[in-house]
Amino acid sequence: MEHFTRAAAKEFGARGISVTAVGPGPMDTPFFYPAEGADAVAYHKSAAALSPSSKTGLTDIEDVVPFIRHLVTEGWWITGQTLLINGGYTTK
Repeated sequence: MEHFTRAAAKEFGARGISVTAVGPGPMDTPFFYPAEGADAVAYHKSAAALSPSSKTGLTDIEDVVPFIRHLVTEGWWITGQTLLINGGYTTK
């Protein structure tokens, strides 16, 4: 995904189109847990609980929306990046 994002940003940048990928942390959705085995679910829940900034342990859509809004309205200079919005999940 990162390489695709960079390539798309390079291709569309000349037309004034910015391309940014957003990587949220594990989210509690109906689609997340059925695709994972019991061990993976337990791991994500325990690792997410260690996230220093997370309110619930998992990424909430309400945590991601303000960032997306910023990208759409004022983030024209941000392009070719994959940004992780995960409450510190990757700092563990």
